[in-house]
Amino acid sequence: MGNTKPMTDLSEIRRKGIKALVEALGPTGMAYFFMQFDQGSGNYTAERHAWLDTIDEEEAYRLIGKTHKS
Repeated sequence: MGNTKPMTDLSEIRRKGIKALVEALGPTGMAYFFMQFDQGSGNYTAERHAWLDTIDEEEAYRLIGKTHKS
């Protein structure tokens, strides 16, 4: 690209990014592109701890070994 000046202003980066998406995909394509980045729901950290806190070291090694044998 011809512009070697680093972009540090986040609003400028956002503006140019949206412009590039609209030019490449059109307004509808841009909207579909953004819809791919759903934040989901729930609390991943709490759910992970609820699952992992019930597994001891031996069980963890057993599950890892089972995965690698498949």
